[in-house]
Amino acid sequence: MPERPRVYRTRGVVLKRSDLGEADKVLTIYTPHYGKLRAVAKGVRRPNSRLGGHVEEFSHSEMLLAKGRELDVVTQAQTVDSFRGMREDMWRTTHGYYVVELVECFTEERVEEPRLFDLLVSTLRYLADCPDLFTAVRFFEVQMLGVVGYRPELSRCLVCRGEIKPEDNLFSAAMGGVLCPACGYGEVTARPISLNALKVLRHLQRLESPPPAGLRLDPATRREVEGITRSQIEQLLERQLKSTAFLELLRLEELI
Repeated sequence: MPERPRVYRTRGVVLKRSDLGEADKVLTIYTPHYGKLRAVAKGVRRPNSRLGGHVEEFSHSEMLLAKGRELDVVTQAQTVDSFRGMREDMWRTTHGYYVVELVECFTEERVEEPRLFDLLVSTLRYLADCPDLFTAVRFFEVQMLGVVGYRPELSRCLVCRGEIKPEDNLFSAAMGGVLCPACGYGEVTARPISLNALKVLRHLQRLESPPPAGLRLDPATRREVEGITRSQIEQLLERQLKSTAFLELLRLEELI
């Protein structure tokens, strides 16, 4: 990661904001070359603030920052993309919160990873425009796990290293991948994974971007794939994400 000069310019996506004093906010920002950083936006809560609309949550902005003793200070900001379509729909907004929460949880401060920044920006753009939120989010989960070093093994058994055959196998979130039937049924952390779900996960690993029209999957396969990616994420974080709980609440309200 390059050393930050006294004043520096960077693109960034605002992952989180919290109040500081009467008029300021502390921003958690993800950048392509300085990684995740925390900075103060002074006076941003005042009605006449020039920063106001440029440092909202999810905003992708060009920012000028001054290096501080503890926290850097955002002195200028100009919106590159506000992802308006995502902000105007509750489902899209909630999925956006989930994506930025994943980035916030899986990254350390000041660790450069431009691939993750590009993945984050492209995913927020998909969430603003694409018809299939499921595919966009599952693609992000699978690709993000690979970028941050937790790419699940989907081709060879984690125990015997044999090639996985086209049949129902098992998946262990604790071990980080698939197991053949001979090895998997003796592993207490393993759960069945259907051939269809395995094919979908492998396909998502190979893709460079989610297909514009999404993936045509039956409801059972969609639930299974989501359950598998979520189980690995929660295993790694050792907790459930706040946005996941809210997504489940929205689904329940939709059924009532």
